[in-house]
Amino acid sequence: MWPIREKSLLRFGAEPLLAAQLHRYAALGFERAVIVANPDTAEDILLLAAGIPELSTQVVVQQEPRGMGDAILTAATALGVLDGLPVMITQVHDVVEESLFAHILERHRMNPAESLITGAQMSTYFPGGYLIVDESQRITGIVEKPGAENRPSNFVNVVVHLLADARSLVDALLLEYASGATTDDHYERALDALMRAHTFRIVPYTDVWKALKYPWHVLDVMNVFLGRLKGQHIGKNVFISDRATISGDVFIGEGAKLFPGSAVVGPAYIGAGTVVGNNALVRSSMVLDHCEVGFTTEVARSYVADSVSMHACRVLDSVLMAGVNFSAGCTTANLRIDHGNVASSIKGQRIDSGRDKLGAIIGANTFVSVDVMTMPGVKIGAGSEVGPGTHVHQDIPDGMRVYVKQELITVSRKES
Repeated sequence: MWPIREKSLLRFGAEPLLAAQLHRYAALGFERAVIVANPDTAEDILLLAAGIPELSTQVVVQQEPRGMGDAILTAATALGVLDGLPVMITQVHDVVEESLFAHILERHRMNPAESLITGAQMSTYFPGGYLIVDESQRITGIVEKPGAENRPSNFVNVVVHLLADARSLVDALLLEYASGATTDDHYERALDALMRAHTFRIVPYTDVWKALKYPWHVLDVMNVFLGRLKGQHIGKNVFISDRATISGDVFIGEGAKLFPGSAVVGPAYIGAGTVVGNNALVRSSMVLDHCEVGFTTEVARSYVADSVSMHACRVLDSVLMAGVNFSAGCTTANLRIDHGNVASSIKGQRIDSGRDKLGAIIGANTFVSVDVMTMPGVKIGAGSEVGPGTHVHQDIPDGMRVYVKQELITVSRKES
């Protein structure tokens, strides 16, 4: 996700994704949750969870990123007695419809002895785990990334799992870790072993599923939340000029200001205290709290976090994290000359984003000077500075200062 930090704490509206998911679980009737955090985020997550009293929540820390299996074993220590205890396992950054959880809970009540695994039905190949399913809808195995030609079914594993017995899962995981395998798919291999001895059923799913794996997926999840906006919500103490226009499904937070000539085209979210200046346009985007969408700025299909300043610039299909300064004349190029999909570098490999339009991903507290242009799919690290007039063709690491040298030649007009 670089240059984006903890994805579970990203806000898609008024509250972080983790809080939004916990509220949904509580509304569905869950009473207890164990959240596995990493050492850098544990304190923030503990504070967040404390603000949701309707759900008894424990936060445990996975000291090293050893995969989902190790995370579940870490959570198991907090659960205590496991024998006969059903457990729901999910990832907060997998965004699905609430109806999926309700459906799984109802099926569990009807037959508590069966374990349930969600399978997203996909017609095209997805680089994930595929479920082996027989005619009775029983799952007999799981295969990780089998390749397009070797798919055992069209069901892709979605981590919304309800296991009938937590103890059997923990025992299977312990066996997998004792085997000495060096890959990080211990959880999937433990499931595969359990599927041979216990009854696992598929829960087919065809609705919305968006997962935060790469930084541009922020835009996909943003669109899910924008799609939930219905009508126009105008917060308290909002100033809207009689020469500003609002159309479509729009949320405008408390204390926001829309100046003459500005336009907000839904679905769109304008956060508390944000200013949309003269002749500025925000469309199909989220602009969070205390931002400045300055004079003639266009923000289209983009996610803009708190306290971002923009002036006379173009932010297209991009993600700007908190505290970014995007100066006058800056533009995020979002379209390749050949109109093909935009690729971006992840850990040294070029990854197809699957998007024919993708601008820049800019980390927190980065200063982008006047007249900077970023090429499609470029990422700029947190706390960096990009000098004026720079054309950014490749990723910039965190905390760097990047600029172009310019030779000024000054001669007398008579001499020239």
